[in-house]
Parts: sequence; structure tokens; C-alpha cells
Amino acid sequence: MQYISDTKKEITIYDIAKELNISPATVSRGLNDHPAVSKNTKKKITKMAQEMGYRSNTFASNLRRQRTNTIGIIVPRLNSSFMSSVIAGMEKVANEAGYNLLISQSLETEKKEATNAQTMFNSRVDGLLVSLAYDTESIAHFDAFINKGIPLIFFDRVFNHKQCTGIIIDNAKAAYDATTHLIEQGCRRMVHITGNLKRNVYADRLKGYRHALMDHELEYKKSAVIETNLSEEAGRSATEQILQMNPLPDGIFVANDTCAVSCMQSLKQAGISIPEDIAVVGFNNDPVSRVVEPNLTTVNYPGYEMGEVAVRNLINHLNGSLDINSTNTIILRSELVIRNSSLRKPDSRSNNLKVN
Repeated sequence: MQYISDTKKEITIYDIAKELNISPATVSRGLNDHPAVSKNTKKKITKMAQEMGYRSNTFASNLRRQRTNTIGIIVPRLNSSFMSSVIAGMEKVANEAGYNLLISQSLETEKKEATNAQTMFNSRVDGLLVSLAYDTESIAHFDAFINKGIPLIFFDRVFNHKQCTGIIIDNAKAAYDATTHLIEQGCRRMVHITGNLKRNVYADRLKGYRHALMDHELEYKKSAVIETNLSEEAGRSATEQILQMNPLPDGIFVANDTCAVSCMQSLKQAGISIPEDIAVVGFNNDPVSRVVEPNLTTVNYPGYEMGEVAVRNLINHLNGSLDINSTNTIILRSELVIRNSSLRKPDSRSNNLKVN
């Protein structure tokens, strides 16, 4: 006779034991595939558990082991191609290792980031992966993790802390290569559109831009640096500023592709030819860079790999096979992907750069 369950009642091993007229201990062992329980009994237990709608209390079991097999992730925004790629890499490694991900977004504010951190702490995550919000100036809201020895890894937008690992690319070198490429294409008056310079990624990209100018004996002008939030709207606003410049710049290096594409579209609407009048380089190698015309030269930022590396290092630390506290910074490789938005001299291509 089939069991008719009360859908509001949480089924326990005691309920299953009562239905089968066996001990709760036998039910528990059977559900955990204990060798002391016969295959036939295990089959009966599993069948009854399914019919009754039994749910294993994994949370309580994990608490007894002081492990929840859950990794917390805090990102600035989920609606970015780069961050989606990072999370996809994280999910792959986490799923293979039997871990779940608890994901939240700070919406680019330190206040929301702090709230998310408290939620993650209360949820007893085994470790935390964080890419910082635009306006985060202090990481005091992560002290609970650091003080309790819960591993904390920053990625992309990082904060230097002796007890936390950071996973980045060499943003300064990537920006140096991007700016040098523009210079090699004949550009001499280059604007740099950047994000909030409190964040390492944008500060380092500005540094690379400046060093490239310096090494090629070109003047750095503060007025040629436009700080924005790197949104589509920011691209349009930055274009308005650029069109007021006299003389017009002949090259633009933008710290992300979303803003770069928006800038390109606005420039074309204003009658500017790309790359003949103004050459443009972006950053991130988002899918939109291959859709816009002309296709956008950009820096390939290995988001998927960054996600894999972050979770793999965290899990290895939790398993005792790696001490992440002994490694402060992990640097991943990036490369400049040259496309038509910047190519004025088709034969002038550096050997260490990718062309497609």
C-alpha cells in the first residue's frame, strides 16, 4: 500500500522506521549506504523515503562536521559578461568537488557588500571569494572571517592583506601593451577612460597607460584621463567630453568593453571614422567586442580561468593540501587581441600579441 504523506510535515527517519517497522538506526545506516544493512533493506528504505518525501538534513550533518560544503561569493554585479564567465569557472570546479555556491552582489556599494558579508558569515560558508565594490575603502566588514580563520580570497578587484590571497592579471602590463599598440599605430594624443581609481584594476591600468606614454616620450595630461563608472551611459558622456577637445585625440584606451563600444557608437554618430580618425582599444574581450563594427581591439581577461583558480585554491586550502595564507598574489596571463578598431598599419603587429 502506497504511503500518503502530509505535505506540511517534515519527514524524519523515525517516520520511515515506523512505516517499515525497523529501528531508526537501521534507516539511518541504510540511507547512508552502510555495509551492515542488506541491499534488500536498503532498497526498501530508499523507496519508502522517496514515497514519504524525506529530505536529508545535510545542513545539520555538515554542522556536526563543522563544514557546510558551501562557498560564498560576493561580486559587484552579476549582469556583466566578465563576471558571468568567472562564476561559470567557479561552478565547474565547485560542482566537481561537491561544493555549493552561495552568490550575492554588492551593487557596487560598500554598505551592501558589508551586509552580504554578514549574511555569508551567518550562513557558515566554508570560505569566501570577493571582488570588491567600487566604493569599498575598508575591509573591516570581513574581519569576522579573518579572525575566525575562514579563508578569504579576493579576485579581480582585490585588497592587499597579509592573510588574504588576491587573484589578478597584471593590469599595468596589459594597459601598457594596449597603449603601446595605439602608439605603434601612429597615435600621439590618447585619452584614457577609466573606472574608480580606488580599485586596483583601474589604478594599475592608469599606471600602465602612463608608463607607455613615458617610455615613448609622450606627454601625460591629467585632462586626458576621464574617470567614469564605465557604463554605456558613461561611454556616451565621455564621448561628449572628447568631442570638445581641441585638437581631438587620435586614440582612446577604455578600461572595459561596455564603455568602449558605447563610446565607439557615439563617435560614429558624430561622424568620426574609426580607426582612421580615432583608434579605440577596450578591455575584457566581452562578446560585444566581436559584434560592434569595426570589431574592437581589447585585452583578453581570462575570467573563466580566474574563477577556476579561485575555487580550486580555496578548496585545496580547506582540504589541507595548500596554505593560501602563504601566497598573497596569484597573477594570471592576459593578452592583447588586435582587431580593426585600432588597426591603422596592418603590417605593424607585435609578435607577442594575438590578432583575430
